[in-house]
Amino acid sequence: MLPSPISLPAAASSLAFASSTHLCVGSDDGSLRLYHLPSPKVVRAVKSLGHEIASIACARTTTDEPADVWLASGRRAFLFRLASPQLIQSLEDALDVLDLGEDDEDALNERSQLSMNDNARHLAFSTDAGAVGTVELSTKHVAQMKTRHSSICGTVKCVPDRPGEIVSGGYDSALLHFDRAQGTLLSRLDIAAPPPSSGVSLSPPFVLATALTPTALFAVGTADGRVWLGGGGEKRHTGKKKRSRKWEGLKEDEGLWVQVAEGPVVALTFSGRELVTCTLLGKISAYAVVRGADGKLEAEQTWALETHNVTKVNAMVTQGEWLVVGGFGHNGKGAVEVISISQDQDVDRTVS
Repeated sequence: MLPSPISLPAAASSLAFASSTHLCVGSDDGSLRLYHLPSPKVVRAVKSLGHEIASIACARTTTDEPADVWLASGRRAFLFRLASPQLIQSLEDALDVLDLGEDDEDALNERSQLSMNDNARHLAFSTDAGAVGTVELSTKHVAQMKTRHSSICGTVKCVPDRPGEIVSGGYDSALLHFDRAQGTLLSRLDIAAPPPSSGVSLSPPFVLATALTPTALFAVGTADGRVWLGGGGEKRHTGKKKRSRKWEGLKEDEGLWVQVAEGPVVALTFSGRELVTCTLLGKISAYAVVRGADGKLEAEQTWALETHNVTKVNAMVTQGEWLVVGGFGHNGKGAVEVISISQDQDVDRTVS
């Protein structure tokens, strides 16, 4: 049990694990706080970046030392070494700074995102103007894809085991799959709104969140309370199908729609084969994702709960036994809840 909930002066805008036990929390006020779970005490911090920390990306690490982190703020991304003995860092301490947006309208605010590929050589980014791009970290070369979203691009992911491919989702209800090196579009899925008689929310199916398993099973959360599971690109050990030339995760006929909530699904994360979803108002539900005898995807709800202190959710992450949700608290400031989850036990709230 943690002795107290994690409270922040400003809303938690982004979350990431820098190691199996080091939690990064970015805030609307341009600061980052590092926690060594299960302690709720801040062990390192970055302050005064000038804009909200819209996203956090870091390479995977096998040690308990926190990895270096990239922070998206304004039109730029900043690299910081959280293992530094310096307790509080600021803009001047950044190891690197990248200009990613073309102008002030092309910022990495709102729901824009950073994503690092498996080999930690490339960083993908999305912007409020709908652009999708990548950075070759060894040369710092920034390239934007030749096709962009017609509205905010709120999510971008590097496809696992395919370092040359990325997939993005936008407020234009489109999913775009790119060849990173060529900047060209490989595939596209435009999400249609369900018929009014279906009982689904009347909100447009904006893409608000995505998640990928290490085997490239794809999940998409929309503003109308649905989740789409894309199984066409999943790496399966059946021996029946050769590896395709490109990822096929946007093949609509190999996907599954699940109605998970009445409100917007703003965050998704996989914990093994279990998909955890979260709505704007903090309703969390988990689904076991399996394949039936015919090989088609199936999803069955396994548990559900609601946040206690986070009243408006901005981000959610999982790592091992930890499920973390962050956003606004009851007082309009920041709040983070840390929940211990186990497949062998009922969900146990450790911070509430």
